Amino acid sequence: MSWASPRLAARLIVVVALAALTAGCFQPMYAERSDGTPGLRDKLASVEVPAIDAPNGSRVARLGVEIRNALMFKMYGNATGMPPTHRLEIRLTTSRSSLIVDPSTALPAIENYGIDASYVLKDSATDKVILTGSTFSRVSYDVPGQTQRFARQRAFRDAEDRASQEIAENIQTRLASFFSAGI
Repeated sequence: MSWASPRLAARLIVVVALAALTAGCFQPMYAERSDGTPGLRDKLASVEVPAIDAPNGSRVARLGVEIRNALMFKMYGNATGMPPTHRLEIRLTTSRSSLIVDPSTALPAIENYGIDASYVLKDSATDKVILTGSTFSRVSYDVPGQTQRFARQRAFRDAEDRASQEIAENIQTRLASFFSAGI
């Protein structure tokens, strides 16, 4: 075991030296900047999220409100941000499919719900597109039998809510990485 001590010490020295060299490179993503430039929180708070265009009273309209509210909370921390410098436009499409069908009744036992979102980030002053992207979310839910209509509708709504939260998280993460990279 005595021959392993010098090797172990050498490895530890190498690891500590590498850690010391890279310690100055790390900068927390949401940290305040000391050079006077706006931090990531300020950049995200200056993104306007208008109402998502969908037919009134439709399920997609409810999802649009859900996604918009989640995005605003994730970016601003409340309902309003700073004066807008950017505008985020989002388009949604949804899908629903049966994953498992009961062979005796030919009714679905498990369904899959999906949201596809495409988004465009524009400069408010010039209306120039500076970022485009798309994201998706797929969630499954159990159908608890055809006689339990309320439970089925509630499971479907919970799936919609989970999918919309995932869409908001994906868009916020993409915007944060875009602004963090510097523009």
